[in-house]
Amino acid sequence: MVSLLFKRLKQPVVLGYIIAGLLVGPNFKLFPTVVEVDSIRTWAEIGVIILLFSLGLEFSFKKLIKVGGVAVIAALFGIGFTLLLGFSAAHAMGWNRMDSLFLGGILAIASTTIIIRAFDELQVKTQKFASIVLGVLIIEDLVAVVLMVMLSTVAVSRSFEGTEMLVSVLKLAFFLVLWFVSGIFFLPTLLKKIKGLMNEETLLIVALSLCFFMVYLATVAGFSAALGAFIMGSILAETTKAEKIEHIISPIKSLFGAIFFVSVGMLIDPTMLAEYAGPILIATLILLLGKPTFVLLGALAAGQPLRIAVQTGMSLSQIGEFSFIIASLGLSLGVTSDFLYPVAVAVSVLTTFSTPFMIRLSEPMYRLIERKLPRTWSQRLDAYSIGANEVKDDSDWKVLLRFYLMNTLVFSVIILTIILLSTQTLAPIVAAAEWSKWVTAIITLIVLTPFLWALAFRRSEHTAYANVWMNSYQRGPLAILMLSRLLLSVFFIGLLLNLLFDPKTALIGAIAASVLLIPFYGRIRNFYSRIELRFMNNLNERERQAKESRHALTPWDTHLATFRLGAYSPFVGKTLLESRIREDFGVNVAAIERGDMLINVPSRTDRLYPQDVLSVIGTDEQMNRFRSFLEQTDHPDQYFGKRHEVSLQSFIVDPHSILVGESIRSSGIREQTQGLVVGVERGTQRIVNPESDWVFHGGDRLYIVGNAKRIHVLARERKASGQ
Repeated sequence: MVSLLFKRLKQPVVLGYIIAGLLVGPNFKLFPTVVEVDSIRTWAEIGVIILLFSLGLEFSFKKLIKVGGVAVIAALFGIGFTLLLGFSAAHAMGWNRMDSLFLGGILAIASTTIIIRAFDELQVKTQKFASIVLGVLIIEDLVAVVLMVMLSTVAVSRSFEGTEMLVSVLKLAFFLVLWFVSGIFFLPTLLKKIKGLMNEETLLIVALSLCFFMVYLATVAGFSAALGAFIMGSILAETTKAEKIEHIISPIKSLFGAIFFVSVGMLIDPTMLAEYAGPILIATLILLLGKPTFVLLGALAAGQPLRIAVQTGMSLSQIGEFSFIIASLGLSLGVTSDFLYPVAVAVSVLTTFSTPFMIRLSEPMYRLIERKLPRTWSQRLDAYSIGANEVKDDSDWKVLLRFYLMNTLVFSVIILTIILLSTQTLAPIVAAAEWSKWVTAIITLIVLTPFLWALAFRRSEHTAYANVWMNSYQRGPLAILMLSRLLLSVFFIGLLLNLLFDPKTALIGAIAASVLLIPFYGRIRNFYSRIELRFMNNLNERERQAKESRHALTPWDTHLATFRLGAYSPFVGKTLLESRIREDFGVNVAAIERGDMLINVPSRTDRLYPQDVLSVIGTDEQMNRFRSFLEQTDHPDQYFGKRHEVSLQSFIVDPHSILVGESIRSSGIREQTQGLVVGVERGTQRIVNPESDWVFHGGDRLYIVGNAKRIHVLARERKASGQ
């Protein structure tokens, strides 16, 4: 009932779930109370896993790479300063350090769900600032994952020791790289192999199995179950099945998400909310005034115009699902006070209600700031924005160092993983004899060789290498950089042997193994090339399908946006020429995505079907007009009458009716009655389902299945004898 009420009031249903939880919880006695709270918490934990898995499907590490510096800077400004302000405010109110730290973390992360829904309701998702906000949300999702790990570390150690936090972050980075690389290498290939066995049911089971498998790995590695679900979702987001999985997982996400938010409401104590009204108000003001200001400053620092910066900042003034998870993390670890969770929920409710108003007020706020801002400041901001958005080439050394660091990180993680798996699992399986250790070492080295080669010799930035090498003064540093890669590979060989033998044997063995591998240089390189080709094919498979249409083509003030055609859209069944989309709305259809198929730059004879995703290029005004038309016309009522109005009716055609001499097609009966002529009686002759060229005679009895009211109107208008 509460959910339906909130839907009727056009408010986020999430708030309805929370209030429903409050009504059936142990702190509200008007309705029957749920007594098995522990069971609800178990279901809520599953809800968190499904919720984070779904967020991961929308996240994608490749999206993280593409969001650009603007979103990164704006997100870091917003998260960093909001966390600091929240911590300081709580500390000033006399809260302990752990409560203060968790409050800062709770206030730092905006709600992806609430913002997306607000954008849809306000029809601003296709505007330019919305893309920056979505990029900021991607960064915040990743930071939230890191923040959960750091808060867990601090909670367990009960201190703020920098060394432990650094170790936790490095451990997280290690496993993120490992899971992502191995997931991209194996999962797309697995999904291809079992493609013939896949329908919606089996794909759902496989996706959930992979999710809970990663949950298990994450908990074994010492992380939270939510982190594992998020990581698997982000890995599957890189596959061609991402949209399909996201579609079929949606009902389960809705179900368990509802259970999670109901459990959130059950933990609210109304008396505690009244007692902590002051902190709730202060936290709300931090989100409504502080965070928008910090994000605005970050967007300006990244070179965005004042208008875009204001719109971006005022869109990120709420908290949601990640904040609840952080709050519940504090409760489960037993390190936060009981009042913190209800405070977080209350702040979320208040800021969720205010989000649409904040987005609407962003334009008036921009005009106000523009009027009050000194003219010289406005001119400087405009000049800075133009200069910051100029395309600047990276220096060759910057390109090389970036490649060196990424290459070293990825292959060091892979090599260390193989070494640890070998020494911890393979070595104990074989006997403890000395020769068995050499067997383990040789097998491990064979597996390691392609990755050791990549760590030492792989190059992808050939132009930058050549440019640096041509400068004789820079050859020395470049040679040192290349030598360091080679020595690091030798070090890993020595590390493997040291774990199996004594240090002296390890040193001699590392040098000998390096020399023995030289004759196989070419074969190792070719083998690695095949591994890399498979990885890159899996990684870029989705982009290969959409490489032309997914580029942000932005001449003047135009940009790219996507729209999904509903089942009842007036464009369904028509060609692009017949739909007149470009002529009526001024937008161009750059691509049509249909399941796993992508039609780049479609011709005017290409036909549109239900659930097609159109990539459309146009201005904000054109996009809004097109979106508004789709939403107003995609409704079943325009095609079908109510169920009780459709029936079988008959009438006799009057000899003087204008229907006489007309065919079924030319008479327009189908259009006027929203029905079909299913039978005709002419004397003793009966014709079932007559052809459309059947010509009516006076005295014919027509049988029509359609809208009863429209059939009666037709009978009267055609001067027919209605029966």
